[in-house]
Amino acid sequence: MKELEQVKQAEPGESKVTVLAIDDEADFLEFVGEAISSKSVDFISTTNPEEALAIVHKRHPPVILLDLNMPTAPGMDVLERILGIDPNIDVVMLTADYSTESAVRAIQQGACDYLVKPIAVERLRERVGLLLDEARRREHRHRLEEDVYQSLQFEGMVGQSAIMQEVFVAIRRIAPHFRTVLIGGATGTGKELVARALHRLSPVASKPLVVCNCAAITETLLESELFGSVRGAFTGASQDRIGLIEAAHGGVLFLDEIGEMSQAMQAKLLRVFQNQEVRQVGATASRKVDVRMIASTHRDLRKMVSQGQFREDLYYRLSMIEIKLPSLAERKEDLHLLEQDILRRCATELKMPVAALTRRAQTVLSRHSWPGNIRELENVLGRACMMATTNTIDVRDLPDSVKIIVAGNGDEVLVPLADVQRRHIERVLQSVDGNKARAGEILQISRSSLYRILQESSDSPRNTLLDS
Repeated sequence: MKELEQVKQAEPGESKVTVLAIDDEADFLEFVGEAISSKSVDFISTTNPEEALAIVHKRHPPVILLDLNMPTAPGMDVLERILGIDPNIDVVMLTADYSTESAVRAIQQGACDYLVKPIAVERLRERVGLLLDEARRREHRHRLEEDVYQSLQFEGMVGQSAIMQEVFVAIRRIAPHFRTVLIGGATGTGKELVARALHRLSPVASKPLVVCNCAAITETLLESELFGSVRGAFTGASQDRIGLIEAAHGGVLFLDEIGEMSQAMQAKLLRVFQNQEVRQVGATASRKVDVRMIASTHRDLRKMVSQGQFREDLYYRLSMIEIKLPSLAERKEDLHLLEQDILRRCATELKMPVAALTRRAQTVLSRHSWPGNIRELENVLGRACMMATTNTIDVRDLPDSVKIIVAGNGDEVLVPLADVQRRHIERVLQSVDGNKARAGEILQISRSSLYRILQESSDSPRNTLLDS
């Protein structure tokens, strides 16, 4: 094993990019190092594939030059292992024995280019220079995304969409003054996060926020949970106990899913709003309380009022100030920010260094309809974090539920997203008699991308059109 490493100082303001070269010929590695040396390149080379993989694990170089034919390990196997560690790495395959079959296979396996030895210095510099420029652009985008992420955080939430910015503005305006607030929105949209933000920004932020999930407590227990009870009021009441309303005295009571509350309980709750007092179960006297109330629901309370399922007077008390949260489908432009936010939390909670999603994984997630909203996204990414074998989440780590879309002619059927993509490419290829250059123009992708998508989209034997 022989390793040589040339590290030069980057020019002020220019990012330094790591390039790893793997080849069994030390003289060739020296030639590559001299050809691409610059103050902005951190060049590393090795003749040992296992050592190269250790470097990939540790440093994740954005550009790798890999020899196809090495005596100690086949280049294709090393390519597969590199992309298994980090699918975002640009790998250029090098060989002195060119064949169309090996070139196609390398592209199918995920290589970004295929160069034939001997390589002219100008050609090598040009190709590596393009990859370095793209790596710098990716790094620049990443830094910008970090800045954007920090600037678009708001009290535990994140969003750049106009609809979420309006929600943030409403919270800021309402928080200093509210007595009652109604938060509406589908399940999983983050209603409790809004409630907590209102509490933190209110004048009673130092006082308690007490949460009651009305859907999780049975009707027989809900009254004693909210109002408390005196000793002997019912079987098991061995001592006086204050309820959640009194526990929130001076602070905020959050009634989650208030639409599940019975009308009998609604009437008792209305008295609290009107008189700011509670009476414990079994007690003869009421007690004064000073409580701000936030209620949330995924139901249409106005419709429930018209159907006689929710008290009209309580609804108007609650809806004096109303905040409506959008579904994730209505704020798709926030998806990438939410992914970043969830991955950060997953990395902390699971103590796993999950850094990012691959571009193709982001594409799959962007095509999902997210009926379960942010909660579904949290579940998907949480599972993916545990399934991932590296610090990058790829399509293979995502559940099947997000890899299917509705398609078909006339009758709607559920099919894998990858199959839809592959079938569309096949139809385009058939329409142009297998002309891959023309198909690439129609699809607006490069020929190498076309090969790669076909390979990634199917575990079945290689399509015959790919060989034509």
